[in-house]
Amino acid sequence: MSDVTARVADSTGNWVDTRAPVWSRPYLRLARYDRPIGSWLLLMPCWWSAAIAAGVAHDIRQLPLVIVLFFIGAFVMRGAGCTWNDITDRDLDGMVERTRSRPIPAGQVTVPQALAFLVAQALVGLMVLLQFNRFAILTGIASLLIVAIYPFMKRITWWPQVVLGLAFSWGAPMGFAVTLGRIDPAAVILYAGSIAWVIGYDTIYAHQDAEDDALIGVKSTARLFGARTHRALVILYGLAVVLIGVAMALAGVRWAGWIGLAAFAVHLVWQIRRLDTSDPALCLRIFKSNRDAGLLLFAGLLVDAVLRAIM
Repeated sequence: MSDVTARVADSTGNWVDTRAPVWSRPYLRLARYDRPIGSWLLLMPCWWSAAIAAGVAHDIRQLPLVIVLFFIGAFVMRGAGCTWNDITDRDLDGMVERTRSRPIPAGQVTVPQALAFLVAQALVGLMVLLQFNRFAILTGIASLLIVAIYPFMKRITWWPQVVLGLAFSWGAPMGFAVTLGRIDPAAVILYAGSIAWVIGYDTIYAHQDAEDDALIGVKSTARLFGARTHRALVILYGLAVVLIGVAMALAGVRWAGWIGLAAFAVHLVWQIRRLDTSDPALCLRIFKSNRDAGLLLFAGLLVDAVLRAIM
């Protein structure tokens, strides 16, 4: 199989396809380094939480290091999660047009090779986690159960996006655990708000596969909401903004953070107005734009943390 035909269907022209050593490309695709948007989305609640917690502490001396470690950890552990997902979903992926070109169903990587790669990524993630305090280490380890069960949820519930939200939002308590050595009420509410955000954006993502999912019996909120998706997004995104706002208020966030939240909210409104669920390419573009939404909020929270530390 040539490397051109080995490319994943919805990912072409990226650095993995054009610059990475040929032998490494199937593994990089397995970890989704050809499509890093998921890593960015996993990272956003980590950075939000770290910035809010630094503001609570009025101390940003450790924040740059925490930001870097969260960045490495998010990319490595998202890669490990995707590898696990592809191992468990290898038969289903072979039946879906968009996913049948993934490395395992396409025969580029065997299951034992994928398992070895999974272990290697997990060890790197553990090395990152060990840089934190004991409470944060235990908090991070606690997320593994959710990550392990997520791939099976679409077989048994219409709400697999909720479980994804539980996993992808785990950074919300992690920032507090790392910086303060505890999980404040603000972190719990931030976690809930992030879960609502994840359910919303992953519903948009799932609309790409709604027809194939219906044929093979895979459940999702995209299929559940159907023509009511816009209404559901108004509720989910609205809940996300309100809950994140409550968390910010509890943490004493000031004006810069609220500007970030306002920009985040405006971006979510734009997504809902722009969305056409019958257009898979547009669904993918809008889904990916959530990185920008998350960065807008983080920018505001980061400025707030800096101002609280120096004033």
